[in-house]
This record gives sequence, C-alpha cells and structure tokens, in this order.
Amino acid sequence: MRPMNTGRLRTWAAAGVTLAVMAGAAASGPPAAAHGDDLGPAIEAIMHKPEYEHAQWGVLETDPESGRVIHSQFANQFFVPGSTVKLITISSAWHTLGPDHRFTTPVMATGTRTGSTLHGNLALVAQGDLTMGGRTKPDGSVDYTNIDHTEAELPGATLTPENPLAGINQIARQIRDAGITRVDGNVIIDPRLFNLPDLSPQPTPLILNDNLIDLLTTPTRPGQAAKLFWRPQVSPYHVTSSVRTVASGGTTNVNVTASPDGTQIHLSGTIAAGSQPLLRVSGIQDPNAFGRTALIEALGRVGVTVTAPPTGANPQNQLPASYRGDDRVAAYVSPPYSQYAKLILKVSHNLGANLALCNMAVARGSKNCFDAFPIEHEFLTDVAHVDPRQFQLSDGRGGTPPERVTPKGLVELLTYWLHTPDGTAFRKLLPILGVDGSNGISCTTDCPAKGKVFAKPGTIIGIDDLNQQLAATAQNEAGYLKTDDGRLLTFFVGVNGAATADLNSFISIFNDVNQITALLQEQASRH
Repeated sequence: MRPMNTGRLRTWAAAGVTLAVMAGAAASGPPAAAHGDDLGPAIEAIMHKPEYEHAQWGVLETDPESGRVIHSQFANQFFVPGSTVKLITISSAWHTLGPDHRFTTPVMATGTRTGSTLHGNLALVAQGDLTMGGRTKPDGSVDYTNIDHTEAELPGATLTPENPLAGINQIARQIRDAGITRVDGNVIIDPRLFNLPDLSPQPTPLILNDNLIDLLTTPTRPGQAAKLFWRPQVSPYHVTSSVRTVASGGTTNVNVTASPDGTQIHLSGTIAAGSQPLLRVSGIQDPNAFGRTALIEALGRVGVTVTAPPTGANPQNQLPASYRGDDRVAAYVSPPYSQYAKLILKVSHNLGANLALCNMAVARGSKNCFDAFPIEHEFLTDVAHVDPRQFQLSDGRGGTPPERVTPKGLVELLTYWLHTPDGTAFRKLLPILGVDGSNGISCTTDCPAKGKVFAKPGTIIGIDDLNQQLAATAQNEAGYLKTDDGRLLTFFVGVNGAATADLNSFISIFNDVNQITALLQEQASRH
C-alpha cells in the first residue's frame, strides 16, 4: 500500500511567502565554529539563532572544475528535501522526454460526415499537456508569476494574463476549419493515457488551468461589496460572493466554500480598502467533465452546434477501442518541454512535477505513473552517475513524509549538468536570487549576490499542536553559485527541524537560508 499524505504536513513552494528584502548584514549570535568547518562568523551567527536550537544544518559547497570541497557539514546524511526533489524529477524527465518534446493533443472524429455535419462523436484524446495553452505567450514561451496561483493561499499570489482556455479555443477553431459546423452526437474527453496515481496533487491526462477555478477579490469602497473576478467560466460552475470592503487597515479574511461536486462556489468575509487584490482558488473535481463542457462551449462560440447536452458526466464508455480509420480534425501542440521544466522549477509547480512522473511512464509505454521511478533510477545510475541510494523518493514534487536526500547526492546531480550541452539552459531554469521565480523577491536591494545564485528551494512546514507553533521541518536550497569572476560552484544549504511561531515568522527562516547562500557567493568571489 502506498503511504498517504496526512494533510497536516504539506510542501510549500518556497516562493510562497512575501519575503523581507535581504540586506546582506550579518545576523547577531555566537560566532562558534560548527562541526569543524569554518563557515565564517556571519554564517555561524545565523545557524546559532534560538529557532535552530534543536535543528540540524547541512552544507556542501564544491568546485566542480577542481573537485575541491569548499565547505561540508553532514553532506552524506539524509535530509527532508521538500521541493529540491524536483531537481531529480525534472532532470530525469528532461533526459527521458527531451527538452524539445511537444505534447500533441488530437481531436478525433468518429462516425460519418454528411456535408458539414458529423454523425458521431468528437473525442479529445488527452496527452498529459500541463497547460493546454493556458500560459503560452505570443512568443511561444510559458508565462509564470513568482508566486503562482497554485499557491493562492500565500500572500502575493497573482495570475498570469493568458486565457486558461486558449488551447481549447484553438481546438474549437480547428474543428470548424475542418468543415464541421454540427456534431450530431457527443463530445468526449479520452483520459485513458494513464491511470490516476495516488499523488497529491493528482495529475490527470487533461489539465485546464491546473484543475483550478481562480477567484480574485478586489476591494472597493468601505461598506460596499468587493469586486469579484473568476476564471475559467465554464458551466455549470457558478461563483457568488458576499465579501464586503472594510476600512483601510481593517481585516482581510476571505473564505471559500464549494458544493460537494465543486461547481457552486461562494466567497465570504472582508477585504480592506486599498489593499491588493486577493487571490483564492477552488478545485475542479472532475477535470474530464469540465474539459468536455469547456470544448462544447468553445465550439458554440465559433458556430459549431453539438446536439448532446453541454453539461454532465463525461461519457467515457462511448469511446472506441482505437481510432484506426478515424479522422483527426484538430490538434493542440504544446510549447517544448523545456518551457514546462522552467515553469515547474521557477515556481515549484507541484502538479507539474507529479505529472512529469506520468509523462515519463507514458514515454516508456506504461500507464502506471509509478513506473517512472525505475526510469529515474536508470537515469541516476547510468546517465548522471549518481548513486540513487542517496535519495528516497515516492512522488515527483517532494511532498511525502518518507522522502529524503543527501546534500552530496543533489550536488553530484547538479555537477552532472555542468558537463552536458544543456547545462547552461538547465541552470537558468532555476529560481535566480533577487531576479525571478521562488527566490525573486529576496535579495532585491543592497545585495552583492543578486542574480548570482541559481537554486531550487525546498520547504516543508507543518503544525506542532503540542506547542502551538509551526514545525519548520525543512528549508533547503540546492543549486549554483556564480562568482564575480564567472566561476560556477555547486552547493546545498539546508536546515531541518527548526521551529517558528507562525507563517509570518517563518519568513525569517527562508531569509536565513537565502542569506547564507548569498554569503557563500560573496566568500567565493573573494577567493
């Protein structure tokens, strides 16, 4: 039996808190040496703060050119990884799929045609495309914000401007351009690409808007109803709001409730006048039914009539055993996988990382997403030449209690990339300190390391009910330090087992780890 997530311990994209600007000044504290490795008084002071009294720090910094170990503390010991697991997942997926791989999602017409009428069904054959055009910019790249809507419970989460239904709309236009103006039959989503895995969040063969309804509340005048914007608007989903605007400086607290099937959503609470729009989300519980209705409605907007009811369950039992002899009347082609890898790593996209397991399994002919782990094992052993026993993995994103990594293992994987043709491209997929992605909002001013640390954060926090505080189970960073003279060093910095009063004070732990990476970059640049 696969272990289930408890729900009390969850992985957070490390970008998902509004971070104070990291200034570069040393924290106060005792400058004692730790474990025989002289990290310098500024770093030692951070590690000896009271919140780390029972915690353990891990550090590994190496020069890949010479093989020299610059700093090492517990480098071969297991740490709770959080989202640093995504380095392993995406490295394996990049190798398995290829950075130029594109997902082609076809629509097949089954039955016969009389003029512009299809006597039969349209089947959209889902292919595990992460965004289905919902984030694709005009230049073909995939858009993202530093705090993604998939982490909407965190302060500062925002939406990208692209239409989440862009791919579905494009497919509808292609069907019309294929000469079909009437479907005397049904529209069906074919989700048989892979079996739904026991993962959280659970990847599905068809994904629209990350299987979320976006709910954006904007304050108006005190005493007035707040303004509501929601997307994607697909029947029978309906959203209402009783959120009121209160005086500037007042309490902002917006709650979301939904009907058992997720289609009737209500927002309640208050939002302070003058505050930024507040983003919340509600889950799409049946992505296949949602996608079916979305396509029928998109067909209607371009003048194609479907005789079947637009809402209701997806009639999967009407799908043929195969599409041999049937016509392909439309197809949406995704951006290259390198763009999805960028999205997953920049914003710590949990759904995309779990989906990557399914993508790998499908690429090898399996419908079982967990068949990706032998693929990862093979990649680590035979391609990256990293001992896989340095990792314990059970999902793609770093969100299950058994998972562990060693700093040495992650650094060896990062070193592997430096000796590949795609090494520079991969490094630039990582969040860049003070520039973009998960680390884009710290080290923004008065920080010599800005733009010179490329790293994937990993964060796990949970509730310590006994002491009425948060258990900061893990806060890690793994990536590259670029010295002022252009050398690239590989590193891991992480702390497991810290404690903090609440989410706001947890920011200081995130900042401490980033501060240490910045100090390491400055140290390396002086030598």
